Amino acid sequence: MKILLIGATGTIGRAIHHELKEDSEIISVGNTSGDFQMDLGDSNTIAQLYQAITDVDAVVCAAARGVVFEHLIDMNREHYIQSMQSKMLGQIDLVLQGIQYLHADASFTLTTGILNVDPIAKGSAAAMANSAVEGFVKAAAIDMPNRQRINVVSPALLTESQEKLQDFFPGYTTVPGAEVALAYRKSIFGRQTGQIIKVGWS
Repeated sequence: MKILLIGATGTIGRAIHHELKEDSEIISVGNTSGDFQMDLGDSNTIAQLYQAITDVDAVVCAAARGVVFEHLIDMNREHYIQSMQSKMLGQIDLVLQGIQYLHADASFTLTTGILNVDPIAKGSAAAMANSAVEGFVKAAAIDMPNRQRINVVSPALLTESQEKLQDFFPGYTTVPGAEVALAYRKSIFGRQTGQIIKVGWS
């Protein structure tokens, strides 16, 4: 299995890499590191990435940069546009361009999170983007060409991120990165499509 892993150096990306490295060929992609570099908010760099690779069986996006976290009173239209561009439109663009390059039976796995279901202060932009990505995945699954599949993984707060983010997530239950990574394995190697795979919450 040849897997294109976007956001490979992030907390979730590292867990996915560790889970899949023994039985898969992983192409790591990051903003400034990895086998290839790509800016999820730049459609041209997404196109360049797909033009540079061949025979990919699965695309996984675990990137999480660019979402604005601020109180609503401090938010403006540009903050929401920035958050949409990185978390929502960037992931959608990965699919729209990728279906042109990936072969039949390939899969896409995108990433959201818990904030559109269990919101936090300063999290309205993240909640908006998560809801949009999940709506896209459920509808796109009906229309994917060549038996291609698409799912989204929605994890709770990662245990590895708890210390850094505890002020944003008071009292939240956490989930280990290794458990989250299994959801990506399920999406890649299973046959589900159009699913929101929840990890650490229900």
